[in-house]
Amino acid sequence: MTSTQPNNLPLWVQDRDTVIAYSTHAEWRYQTPPDYSRSKENLAKESTRNHLEGTLEAIVQNLVRTFEMEVSFKSNPQQWLSVVNDQLRVSTNGGKEYTAADLSAQGTYNLFMADSQHYKASEESFESSAKLFHSTFPQGFPWELLEVYSGPPNVTFKWRHWGHFQGAYKDFAPTGETVEIIGMSVAHVTDDLKVLSLEHYFDNNLFLEKLTAGGKQVSSENKGGGCPFSSWFKRSKKS
Repeated sequence: MTSTQPNNLPLWVQDRDTVIAYSTHAEWRYQTPPDYSRSKENLAKESTRNHLEGTLEAIVQNLVRTFEMEVSFKSNPQQWLSVVNDQLRVSTNGGKEYTAADLSAQGTYNLFMADSQHYKASEESFESSAKLFHSTFPQGFPWELLEVYSGPPNVTFKWRHWGHFQGAYKDFAPTGETVEIIGMSVAHVTDDLKVLSLEHYFDNNLFLEKLTAGGKQVSSENKGGGCPFSSWFKRSKKS
């Protein structure tokens, strides 16, 4: 595997599918490489930006998408191409810094969102958090870069995450609305554009407020106009 492509840019700032194609010896978390075909369809239809190949905006967007792919799907952080593994530090809203090993073990949802009223990161695993948000956003949760404010070595940029809230979030009913998060990040990178540190800034609470706006789902036992004591009688018969 070569570290650069014909345009002389490092592999990890190429299109995400190109990185996957060259990762022939990667240890994939789910045994097979990820398929981003649905994500690409959503991006083609719903992105608000179309960055030209080779521009700083396209390079930064590719780097972040590669980083997200590697954290989510490459189980061995030593195989992540987009970062300097032993130096990587990631934080959210000025909070605790996490290492590559932390990200690999706990996942981005848990480390970027932490504990709050409607999400308990300490009670979630990598797998459970991924399952939760994949079911909440069954059509995917795409990410795009909006603007870059400063170039390497300290890359400051604005981004957008969005998804269609069509699946239940825990026991909260889906609203069918598009949930959007706008955030800022600062990536400190090496001369060859590997990430040394990444600082994210966004409103966790606003995101979770949108996921709980539909209220608690009504159980089948409580639907309709049946006798309010029927469930009590059922339990009495079993006791």
